Amino acid sequence: MRAGLAVLALADSRFPGGGHVHSGGVEEAAARGLIKGIGDLREFLYGRLHGAGALQAVFAAAAAHAASRGVRSGHWRELDVELDARSPSPAQREASRAQGRGMIRAGKAAWPSPVLTELVAATPRPHHPIVLGALAAIAGAGPLEAALAAGYLAVSGPSSAGVRLLGLDPFGANAVVTELAGDLDRIAAEAAAVAGLDPAELPAPGAPALDLLAEAHDRHHREEVRLFAS
Repeated sequence: MRAGLAVLALADSRFPGGGHVHSGGVEEAAARGLIKGIGDLREFLYGRLHGAGALQAVFAAAAAHAASRGVRSGHWRELDVELDARSPSPAQREASRAQGRGMIRAGKAAWPSPVLTELVAATPRPHHPIVLGALAAIAGAGPLEAALAAGYLAVSGPSSAGVRLLGLDPFGANAVVTELAGDLDRIAAEAAAVAGLDPAELPAPGAPALDLLAEAHDRHHREEVRLFAS
């Protein structure tokens, strides 16, 4: 029960861990007219789950596996570096680390553990999925549960962004997320099956379109900042 509650808390939008504060590309896609309705959101979330979501699930599962076994500090660095290598977009990497920092702060308050101290000592700004997986393990959950939480966050946050930014029907947007249940289960199971691999051998599912959207969004944001500052 303790582990189950922890996983629910980690996936809850009220948990101040950063998983729900990022639109996951929805904001830029909406600005380009790529998402206009529920049908577009459905296609977007499907692609996001099978790309970025699958990658996040893999590393959350690997982090949970590592945390439950008390790995050496070098292993945390290897996980972080390998996730970096699988994240071509600098904007995506920065967003992941910013969310990871928020989750570290919330996690230390909810589940204080030497594991978190060791993780931060090894990599001061760890990626969000790695922190998520470590916290899941600290709370007693396994790689599968960590992967499920990571995959869910990969689509639930962007779904909420569609409602917030485009005024989409919240019932329809949530229905789209529930339609992905079978895909999420398969992705999480596959992630858990490889959680014990050497970090360099972990799968590398990618989402080039999301990388491009993230870079475009970051560029537009910096241009707006310069415009208002001038």
